[in-house]
Amino acid sequence: MSANLLAVFYLISGVLFILALRGLSSPETSRQGNLFGIIGMVIAIGVTILSIGNFSTGFLYLLVFLLIGGSIGAFIAYKIPMTAMPELVAGFHSLVGLAAVFVAISAFLSPEVFNLGVVGNIKIASLIEMSLGASIGAITFTGSIIAFLKLRGIMSGNPITFFGQHYINLILGLSVIVIIFYLCKTQSNSLFWLIIIISFLLGILLIIPIGGADMPVVISMLNSYSGWAAAGIGFTLENTALIITGALVGSSGAILSYIMCKGMNRSFFNVILGGFGVTDQSSSIKTKEQRPVKSGNADDAAFLMKNASSVIIVPGYGMAVAQAQHALREMVDSLKKNGVKVTYAIHPVAGRMPGHMNVLLAEANVPYDEVFELEEINNDFANCDVVYVIGANDVTNPVAKTDPQSPIYGMPILDVEKSKSVLFVKRSLSPGYAGIDNDLFYRDNTLMLFADAKKMTEEIIKNL
Repeated sequence: MSANLLAVFYLISGVLFILALRGLSSPETSRQGNLFGIIGMVIAIGVTILSIGNFSTGFLYLLVFLLIGGSIGAFIAYKIPMTAMPELVAGFHSLVGLAAVFVAISAFLSPEVFNLGVVGNIKIASLIEMSLGASIGAITFTGSIIAFLKLRGIMSGNPITFFGQHYINLILGLSVIVIIFYLCKTQSNSLFWLIIIISFLLGILLIIPIGGADMPVVISMLNSYSGWAAAGIGFTLENTALIITGALVGSSGAILSYIMCKGMNRSFFNVILGGFGVTDQSSSIKTKEQRPVKSGNADDAAFLMKNASSVIIVPGYGMAVAQAQHALREMVDSLKKNGVKVTYAIHPVAGRMPGHMNVLLAEANVPYDEVFELEEINNDFANCDVVYVIGANDVTNPVAKTDPQSPIYGMPILDVEKSKSVLFVKRSLSPGYAGIDNDLFYRDNTLMLFADAKKMTEEIIKNL
């Protein structure tokens, strides 16, 4: 295939990726966006296969690895539950980063294959591109592994701090830049490997200090990193589709991280540097055994909601764990038949990744016009009769507004405590992912419903 024709097909693929991203910006067009993305990727892979120089041998290798990787990816995606989707995304990000590192290593060791020059005499621009791609890819790989371990519960979700962490990260980051400069002058193999090793370490040190409550932003940030790594390698390979795709993922991930930082009252630069939101949590954790709570059952919840004029549903990670979204939709349908107005309130960081709750509600065919973001619905809580909190914890915690020592202080929350009655479905009084007690449990207008979210919702349906 000629170079011009190759560039045209890669450009078409890039345009389809842009349309895919545009489609994914709205639930109504998300399926169409996914279809554009699939078509774009098929074109990109097909053109890559046709552009192989030694077609017979190269195609065989590519087909074997494509089948192996595709089969593993399809199996994992098919078997993984929705509750584990955040760690799956983190795992996939790590593979993108590692792939960028491998491609950079290949280009550095065999530059003649990629038309970059010869060993010891590689073009300066290509050296910079592959070094940055390898460095960002290495940071993405180890950072995503740490995020995966935290989300999976293998590693503690609490922030792990160490003395001088920001200075150490700064020194390592500057070291990478300095080494890249000397690499361009000497083209030393040892310097190239040193860049990768330092970047692997930097990825670990950037993510370890970040607590569980901030993991949704971490996922978005790592998504951005993986895109920039791909874009850097795209310049090295002179691959238009890879440059466009990487730039799209990198920029959209950065924009999403910024939006989520605003939603959590975090500093965007602290997110990039790592270790943001780290405070002493012990002062904000209250001893719940000494504080009385009011508990109820499905009969009480059904009575309150049936006699309400308006109900707001606040879903969280507990709903995802219990797979209660379908039962929730059935309960809402029953309330509507009784003339109750029902809406859904979604916090920007509810769950473990951006859009987690939106995906689950869409799976249960919840109408899009009933789902509202924090800014759109927060003023409605003061006029609401009943709020049904199903598994959300940190995003409803009033200490975010009252306790300066709390790790979530300053984070905008859903003002559920302002409603007339709060029904809080939870298995126990255990703290949320941020590791702090929820002051909402002990409010006079809160009725705790201690049960599995799905079972409790089904019991409420029976009583309705």
